[in-house]
Amino acid sequence: MTSQLSAGTGPQTPTPVPQLRSLTIKRPAMSEHGLLDYATRDDSLMWARRGEGVIGFGQVARFESTGPERFALARDWWNKVTAAAGIEDPLEIPGTGLIAFGAFAFSFSSTYASRMIVPKIVVGRDEACSWITYTVADPEAELSLEAAEAELAMLLDDYSVEHELGSGVDRLVAGQITEDEYMDSVRKGVAAIESGQVTKLVLARDAVAELATPIAVAQVLRQLALRYADCWTYSVDGLIGATPEMLVRVRGDIAEARVLAGTLDRASAPAGDSGYAHRMLVEDEKQRHEHQLAIDSLTEQLGPLASGMDAPAEPFVLQLPNVWHLASDVKASLSRRADGSVPSALDLAEAFHPTAAVCGTPTKEAGRTLREIEGMDRGPYAGPVGWIDTRGNGEFGIALRGGVIESPTSIRLYAGCGIVSASDPAAELAESWAKMRPMREALGI
Repeated sequence: MTSQLSAGTGPQTPTPVPQLRSLTIKRPAMSEHGLLDYATRDDSLMWARRGEGVIGFGQVARFESTGPERFALARDWWNKVTAAAGIEDPLEIPGTGLIAFGAFAFSFSSTYASRMIVPKIVVGRDEACSWITYTVADPEAELSLEAAEAELAMLLDDYSVEHELGSGVDRLVAGQITEDEYMDSVRKGVAAIESGQVTKLVLARDAVAELATPIAVAQVLRQLALRYADCWTYSVDGLIGATPEMLVRVRGDIAEARVLAGTLDRASAPAGDSGYAHRMLVEDEKQRHEHQLAIDSLTEQLGPLASGMDAPAEPFVLQLPNVWHLASDVKASLSRRADGSVPSALDLAEAFHPTAAVCGTPTKEAGRTLREIEGMDRGPYAGPVGWIDTRGNGEFGIALRGGVIESPTSIRLYAGCGIVSASDPAAELAESWAKMRPMREALGI
């Protein structure tokens, strides 16, 4: 379940294509807590918001890739798995049938292995119904509702973790770069902007939480889901968090995205000033400029793939427990290709990544500048994380407000800030701490 940055940027080793069989069955309505009733295992796979989404248990297939072709290799593997699978899915709604959870490295140069995982059991819920999907690789295994429920019960009942008290203390230590080094990189970023090299740059930093006791992952996920109900809580193989930013959601031929750029720490807000967030975000030239760059980046990438698009002229203020964001929801009708298909969630995740909101503008030049001055490997931070089904439906968020578990008692936290010519290094450092607050609170630090 832990997921360290691991070397592997050389040639990819061919991965055998599993012969999977999958059965999806409608289940009775869940309790008011929805999927949170099933968030009991530290090694579960999760994508959930307001009690809806999917949660996976066990593993029947796995694929890893690195380098510039990591998306293409994963897509090719998933297409082969889909073609070889026997799928019984009478519901045929997004998230039913065979699905894979995925987490992808931010950079092609990262040592983090991007991965796709097919779980043995998936419990799902949307506004219409609840379901269970049972997937097996054994050609002799029984596929039935009874077998699926028995497997789920075993996975939930036979799992226990003792989080015993240790002799150490919880603490945060510097990551790959220190606070001073981060502020120095902000100064370099401002210089790159003023020289005309880039228009905007998003600089990230990390910190390592070292705990006295093993990380209670399921408890952390439940706290994130409850505290940050407007975010998507995710867990994929040691990458955990609650992101407010939807990179892309695909439902048939409709694609949607939530773009965030422009941040205000709620801890610094004056009491009783109801118009503070609107004034400091919507009416602030720096914040609006940063947000517009992110919108332009997305619509430029989406335009050639869409036959119609709805991108609002005015952003709204998204209120989260730790910060306010400028946010815009973009919706588009996808164009059909020559074979009649439309781009899948994974296709669009690759096309949109990285967005200006997590990289900069223009993105290629910003990416080169990041590799020169950021001073760290982001791993999966700010990369796509989510799920895809065999019909191309899926949801991929941007892996923000989270971290990577590196041992039973340590997790690497990440945060990034949009840098423009008016950026102040100390203010950006403070904003990065505000963005780490959700994970720090959930971990009890």
